[in-house]
Amino acid sequence: MANVAIWLRVSTDDQESDNQVPEVLSFCEHHGHKITARYEVSESAWKIKNGGEYRRELARARDDAWQGKFSILVVWSLDRITREGAEGALRIIREFRERGCMVISVKESWLNTSPEVQDVLVAFAGWMAQIESQRRSDRVKAGLARRRAEGKPVGGRKPGAKDKRPRRTEGYRKRYQP
Repeated sequence: MANVAIWLRVSTDDQESDNQVPEVLSFCEHHGHKITARYEVSESAWKIKNGGEYRRELARARDDAWQGKFSILVVWSLDRITREGAEGALRIIREFRERGCMVISVKESWLNTSPEVQDVLVAFAGWMAQIESQRRSDRVKAGLARRRAEGKPVGGRKPGAKDKRPRRTEGYRKRYQP
């Protein structure tokens, strides 16, 4: 029976880490793992870049792995521990590996393999995720450009929307100004 820690992260206030818990617990039970630690973060990916709760929990998990409190870190999905693409995922996996800990995923069984194969597969998956993210961005930009060309409204709430809270848009404007 291996001592494991579980990592749970949700991106927004509307999501709940409890949605991940049943599958993670079932996975650990099925494989005969004993859960000795739980790390839970409920921060958006935008806030993560500035540190905060995510960085503190990640540091705590690395320290606990170094102290031998667990030998496996179970994540529901790799994107729950990092959104930094292949390099970020490889860095985190290697940091835990250096501390005698393996990162395994409930949703990505291909991640649960030898370190050498894991590095190649994570790099490939990260590359594919980056490409898909860029394609999604290109599709959105093309759709917005088409709406502009047709003279249709672009952005903002639809007329009559119930949500009337003002939005902070200065960051978007700075980023997308030609």
